[in-house]
Amino acid sequence: MPNFSRLQIAFKNVYVRILAVILMAMLVTLAVFKSNVPQDARPVVHSQNIAEITALADQKARLEYLLIAKPLSEAPRYIYKFKDSAALNVVKVPSTSHLSLEREVLLKNAIPYSIAKDDYLAAHEAVMDEGESTLARTGTFFKQNAFNIAIVLLVLYLIKFGMPGMGMSASVITPDKLKGSMDDLIGMEDIKQEVLHLEEMIRNRAEYQSHNIDKPFNVMLTGPAGTGKTKLVGYLAKRLNLPMISASGSALESGYVGGGSKALNALHRKACAKGKCIIFLDEAQSLFMPRGRSEKKWEDDTANTMLGLLDGVKSDKGAGVIWIVASNFDDNSTEMDEAMLRRFSVKINFRLPNKGERRELLRSFLSRKKDGLVDWNDLNLDQVAEITQNLSPALLETVVERASMLSIQEKTIINTNLLFRAYERATIGLTDRATTLDKHKQRERIALHELGHFFMQIDPFLRQGMTLAEVKERSHLLKISTEAVSKIGALGYVLQSGEDMSLRTLEELERDVVGLYGGVAAEELFYGPRGISVGSQNDIEKITKMLNLMVSRLSMYSRSKIDYSQLQKDIGGEHTVRLVEEKADALYSYTLDAIRDYKLMMESLKDTLLEQYVLSKDEVFALLEARSELLLPQLHGQRCAKLTLCEEEVAA
Repeated sequence: MPNFSRLQIAFKNVYVRILAVILMAMLVTLAVFKSNVPQDARPVVHSQNIAEITALADQKARLEYLLIAKPLSEAPRYIYKFKDSAALNVVKVPSTSHLSLEREVLLKNAIPYSIAKDDYLAAHEAVMDEGESTLARTGTFFKQNAFNIAIVLLVLYLIKFGMPGMGMSASVITPDKLKGSMDDLIGMEDIKQEVLHLEEMIRNRAEYQSHNIDKPFNVMLTGPAGTGKTKLVGYLAKRLNLPMISASGSALESGYVGGGSKALNALHRKACAKGKCIIFLDEAQSLFMPRGRSEKKWEDDTANTMLGLLDGVKSDKGAGVIWIVASNFDDNSTEMDEAMLRRFSVKINFRLPNKGERRELLRSFLSRKKDGLVDWNDLNLDQVAEITQNLSPALLETVVERASMLSIQEKTIINTNLLFRAYERATIGLTDRATTLDKHKQRERIALHELGHFFMQIDPFLRQGMTLAEVKERSHLLKISTEAVSKIGALGYVLQSGEDMSLRTLEELERDVVGLYGGVAAEELFYGPRGISVGSQNDIEKITKMLNLMVSRLSMYSRSKIDYSQLQKDIGGEHTVRLVEEKADALYSYTLDAIRDYKLMMESLKDTLLEQYVLSKDEVFALLEARSELLLPQLHGQRCAKLTLCEEEVAA
């Protein structure tokens, strides 16, 4: 036998012996550690009922102490004890609910709490679920001996596997472990049909080969986050009865030369060993970036390896492997490598749900609640679907979860109003009145600013001669608020629903700009040109972005329909700045002139808004109806609702 082979065997035996000695030492130390841990004799009451935590707000006087164990784990524990009881109460909550409970219940109600330390958990092992106390003790042991164990394990790892970052974590999921079905995907019939067509292609591969289509059916899934790409891959693997190897594309970015290539090859070998198999790479957009842009040629090694594995024509090896990659970007929004795109014969683009699909998604999420938790008689899902425009299925589920939290905290059932508030909390964030409570002048300015937005949004309808009832029907207003929003740094806001429309015209875009200009125009109307505040910063940023799109990218104001952003900066940039300034000046002048007709009505509504802080759509239009005499008689038809600014043709 060659000396090299003997060395390999000897080295392998030494490696096994070292590992056995380490494991034996760990077991002995753990046994000693277990015998020395004091046991807590007090009764422990385990629960997973979040309502117990919300109820602590009314029982602060009884509370002796409250601890939070493992706050960063997947299942934090709330440990509390009452003064009049010997029992320890332990509530296990999901990590997704912990932060909301901490903010909405503990901090909001000033309930004192601390983080449980390791020595407390070791001395009170009963705070853990059954079967977990040993794991907790093991964790403490590892922490106490972390450095020595880490050194030994690192040496063994380097001996066996080489440098870190040269591998890739991938889990193999068998079909029987995959849950759900295609029917769980609400709506999206066009996308489901594409997936079913893909299933038919894979099942009838021989028929496609008879047409000389011999390349593998590699699949590329693109679309916004939370639209169900990952779930659909699992459904497909289950329908085809194929195992699925799931990995993250970000794991390929190891930082070591050749690390991504080695990880991909290892992934492919694992799939080939399974025979027919699906490899699913999530968040794999980095693989699609154009190659050759960097002077460091090795940075393209991972993509080059991927290209070779995807091709699969020159060899029968891996013929049963199907690559499916998912990305939040597509080739329409991001420049991608052409060679990589050609390797994917099937591309499925996911989209956000439309209004009807949002309604059915909400109904599906709500139907999973127990009986009596949802007031179906006081639930208008059409209204909720209307305001949740551009939300993904995952975000819609978040809105329903937030409604459940509010329902638990307020001891009420879920209805339309609660879902509205949940949507507002999930998208806008926390609102408060204390920030501006004693600042009357600021609140007055905020009220006029937000009313300026509102009136310039309904201005086109009023000038067309519509009645207030017709204007209310067309208006997307939900509420006008003078409450502060810390998330966006605003001291007030106008909340309105959107439209499922992406092909907006020049006239509609100009109306959007005028609506945004309504706030700053209202400040100038009441406080003069030098009285405009910094509260309009967010509005002006949005306006600038919109006008740049209209002028530079879409060339809406020029006979020459070109994208000026692609020209040299000294040509396209100068033209863009000049034209954006011209159109901004014209649109703002129009806004300032038009808003004067609403001055008396704004002064009248301002006092009511200051008193109530918030006015709903029904309240606003009821006030307009009651005070309609304040609208100038000559308002109707005084100006055409269609802005004529776009009719001027400007030379490129």
